[in-house]
Amino acid sequence: MSDIHFDIGRLHSTYRAGTGVAEVIDTVYARIKVADDPGIFIHLAPKEDLLAAAETLGPFDPVAKPLWGIPFAVKDNIDVAGMPTTAACAEYTYWPDKDATVVARLKAAGALVVGKTNLDQFATGLVGGCPPWPIPRNAIDPELVPGGSSSGSAVATARGIVSFALGTDTAGSGRIPAGLNNIVGLKPTVGGLSATGVVPACRTLDCVSVFALTVDDAYRVFSVAAARDTADAYSRDIAVQPLAARPPVLSIGVPAKADLKFFGDAAMKAGFEASLGMLSRLGCRLVEIPFGDFYATANLLYEGAWVVERYAAIRDFMEANEAAMHPVTRKIIGGARNLSAVDAFRGLYALQAYKAKLAPVIASVDLFCVPTAPKHYTTRSVLADPVETNSRLGTYTNFVNLLDMCGIAVPTGKRGDGLPMSVTLLAPAGRDALTAMLARDLHAASGLPLGATGWPQPGLQPAAETAGDGVIDLVVVGAHLSGMPLNGQLRNLGAQFSRATRTTPAYRLYALAGQSTPKPGLVRVASDGMQIDVEVWRLDPDAFGRFVAAIPPPLGVGTIELEDGSVAKGFLVETAGLSDASDISAYGSWRSFIRRDQVVADQTDLR
Repeated sequence: MSDIHFDIGRLHSTYRAGTGVAEVIDTVYARIKVADDPGIFIHLAPKEDLLAAAETLGPFDPVAKPLWGIPFAVKDNIDVAGMPTTAACAEYTYWPDKDATVVARLKAAGALVVGKTNLDQFATGLVGGCPPWPIPRNAIDPELVPGGSSSGSAVATARGIVSFALGTDTAGSGRIPAGLNNIVGLKPTVGGLSATGVVPACRTLDCVSVFALTVDDAYRVFSVAAARDTADAYSRDIAVQPLAARPPVLSIGVPAKADLKFFGDAAMKAGFEASLGMLSRLGCRLVEIPFGDFYATANLLYEGAWVVERYAAIRDFMEANEAAMHPVTRKIIGGARNLSAVDAFRGLYALQAYKAKLAPVIASVDLFCVPTAPKHYTTRSVLADPVETNSRLGTYTNFVNLLDMCGIAVPTGKRGDGLPMSVTLLAPAGRDALTAMLARDLHAASGLPLGATGWPQPGLQPAAETAGDGVIDLVVVGAHLSGMPLNGQLRNLGAQFSRATRTTPAYRLYALAGQSTPKPGLVRVASDGMQIDVEVWRLDPDAFGRFVAAIPPPLGVGTIELEDGSVAKGFLVETAGLSDASDISAYGSWRSFIRRDQVVADQTDLR
């Protein structure tokens, strides 16, 4: 069998070196044979069909077709023209005459559909299979549950059968299987990827998700497929930012220690603590957050409104074919018959109350980090108690779409027992790039091989520049720095981090007196100046204007010279504002001064 690496960058390098698509397609089918797992695919494209599709691609051109010749799989609740859609229920099968919008976009970018993958029936569950199809075998440990509902897509990716695969994610189905198979699972902002041509579970919450071997690959696929779709009433305009350099300091919300749930899995607890240590070493500031309200929000997903929504999605089929459904699926969705419109509205009211209560909590940090799953289960244990184990697997996933957050599951290492360790990074809607920026650094720091392939990670590609037409560079020096109290004002205006740098040696830095939030003042001087550490953030002109209009005196915006010879607009202080101010230039940065100030305060408290 060919040893061709299927992560997208290296596969394109293989094509560039002269390997033909036919050899890659042969490799796909050879790996399927070696896997010898009838649970992965519900439908497999005949090899001749894939070869015919490859013939239409034309010469290798990864610019015109950024996914040229890249094999991928599609969860079998997403339509692919010419292939059956079953949603893992044989009696539900239909043959669509057109691709789901997201599939069509990926095909147009040059990707090749290998087949349709297995799932929990009607995407209801986090286990990963439904008779008459076997549960796919976890790619890392065959005793371990593969995770669901997008099980086949995760296993196909982890085994290197395909470069990436599509899943769906309502309650965690794009994250749990990724975490259990040592791969990346990108759950975008709800509406970022079109759901046209997707069998709905909860239509208001459903996401198409992406499984990949690397963060760069997952984000590349997302970038290709993301666009507003007028055929999807829940589609949204999401600004897909490039994977640029991440801010040097990010505040990361983590569940308070007293609120963490691992259900007795000591290896998962230790693995999560080790993952948080990795984040700290990457320069992140960890902030413990009470998590009771997040758990309470998660509990709503299988109550009231959203159970009824699952029933509404397949009501006609269920009324005519209930006996054809898996008993667990039938029990969960059938529970909607005992609910009323009053129950549904109570659920909606409860969710709105939690949203309002949690909004300032979510806004208080840049990102959240949670375990992808709280505990590892064997397939045998899940089959013995499917409802309870499914509920526990969703501990850190069920609340995410309800609270309109995006997320990405990323491998961080191996637990003490050798099983995969994964965390999920979460952020408010539209900040998909921020989660991916940190996830790629976290994955690289893990040093893990890709999935179950044994392939080493490719080297990190240089971060993209965030420059765009009309953007304005803004130099920040104090409380608006990444990880500082006022940085959220920039993020809320859509500002993008550009780079950390220093001024020319022509400035002095002061701690201003009489400020409710400690603030520095940067002053240009004729002599005896110093270089001061700063950050450059980029805003569009409208956002820049709104930001400047809100700056209180004695601060203002002027032109600042940077050590690379460039100039940009940035914070300066009026001379009158220096009354009673302290010259802190010797610290070299506001961040160093604050850190030193905090150490002194802590030492004073100890006395």
